[in-house]
Amino acid sequence: MADVYLRRLSRWQAEQQREAVADVYVTAYRGAAGAEYRDRSGFLRRFARHVQREGFDMAVADATGLAGCAYGYRLDRDGAWWADYPVEVTPQAEELTASGRVFALTELMVLPALRRRGVATRLTDLLLSRLGKDLVVAGVDGDRPGTRELLRAWGWKELPAPTGRSSPSPGREVWARWPVR
Repeated sequence: MADVYLRRLSRWQAEQQREAVADVYVTAYRGAAGAEYRDRSGFLRRFARHVQREGFDMAVADATGLAGCAYGYRLDRDGAWWADYPVEVTPQAEELTASGRVFALTELMVLPALRRRGVATRLTDLLLSRLGKDLVVAGVDGDRPGTRELLRAWGWKELPAPTGRSSPSPGREVWARWPVR
């Protein structure tokens, strides 16, 4: 097996690598047969928006070509992001949001051939290494196999759903890595 090297990308480098990142996305999330074009084009539209967000940061894994990536950005201080998820926002989370100290881990993907070899953990550690005092959140599809177990293994906590309110996004969950004190 080839060695896997990790590195950060600047916003400009990320934009230059968008096609390779989309290739990894399609391979990592193999959807229904025939849906690759739709999945790829949808990803490229989202990626173009994400890369322009304030505080965008990205880490990639290379192993004879792009093999995985993790990226995210700072959430807007107005807290609008929280409205899309069925969670109870604590006063601490509101305070961190208002102070610009919440980072959304937006995407984490690794090619199937490199899974279960620590690549996702290393990518996440590199990406989040600058965020010791910040709240890091990830909106995830709770139905994706292994997602909850992986996040728990990394020490993340699922944010609780508010009592008496139905979910605007069924199946979506928010997990968080709380600031180091």
